[in-house]
Amino acid sequence: MRRILAAAGALSLTVVALTACSTPSGGSASCLREPADSSALDLVQVGEAPVGTEPEISLGAPVHVDGLAARDLVVGDGRAITSDAQDVVFDLTVIDGSSGAPIAASGYSGDLSQVYPLDNWEATFPGLVDALACATEGSRVVMALGPDEVTADTRARFGMGPDATTVVVLDLQKVYLAAADGAEQFNDRSGMPSVVRAPDGRPGIVVPDAEPPAEVAVEVLKKGDGPEVTGDVPVRVHYTAVSWSDQQVVDTTWGSGSRPLMIDSMGDSFADALRGQPVGSQVLAVIPGDDGAAGATGDTLVYVIDILGLDPAA
Repeated sequence: MRRILAAAGALSLTVVALTACSTPSGGSASCLREPADSSALDLVQVGEAPVGTEPEISLGAPVHVDGLAARDLVVGDGRAITSDAQDVVFDLTVIDGSSGAPIAASGYSGDLSQVYPLDNWEATFPGLVDALACATEGSRVVMALGPDEVTADTRARFGMGPDATTVVVLDLQKVYLAAADGAEQFNDRSGMPSVVRAPDGRPGIVVPDAEPPAEVAVEVLKKGDGPEVTGDVPVRVHYTAVSWSDQQVVDTTWGSGSRPLMIDSMGDSFADALRGQPVGSQVLAVIPGDDGAAGATGDTLVYVIDILGLDPAA
């Protein structure tokens, strides 16, 4: 039997940890980049330094926009941003659009370890988040953010006027997957849990009314095509763990941000389930209660793990 159920066909089942979301889970193929362009961006001159290298930036005249304007100066061929909660790495330079004075800049050091969810910037630069919708890894984006696209506290901290436009030039260095995007796999082992997915890829786990497996059981639900997990560097994952006995969620990263893990820190069975799996894969692992990855409850746990990317070595 095929164990990945269509959500419409699983409505009569008891689904654990599944909440609807409107964000698609695929890659760039499901994401159409439509930046809000403006002639005001013609006033921003950006040098031709390669993406990831600090560019020379000057303004031909004061820049003012009422809303948001964005333009891709360089279009990367990497993964697209399909979710505000996606983990990204970027460098940026921030300029006061009224005076042309530089306000802030990142280090442009090539360090890819500074990974943050994109929506972390909602509290300071909400327009920046909107400007990067469907942008691809390797891109250089110039944006002009009107007064409502940067919080008042942020403008005040930078000494900018209440109506000032903020100019940002951003190099998108790395984009992690929002959810596993690998090819669906066929599994036919009896007595195993089933998985349904919300549109954003968030899994719901259907535990059968049966005794759990006596030994660790692993199924690959989606097979990615990225680099393989070795355990030598942190792997960034989303996962949900559900107890077999009461079908309650024990732990989940969904809703709080993906997690970088050294897989051996989660116990041998968890590590063995992921080792050798490529990025983009989704793995189902049933781990008996006497295993270290089952925690202190002693109950069998069901894990669904999305492999989103590999972090740089520490």
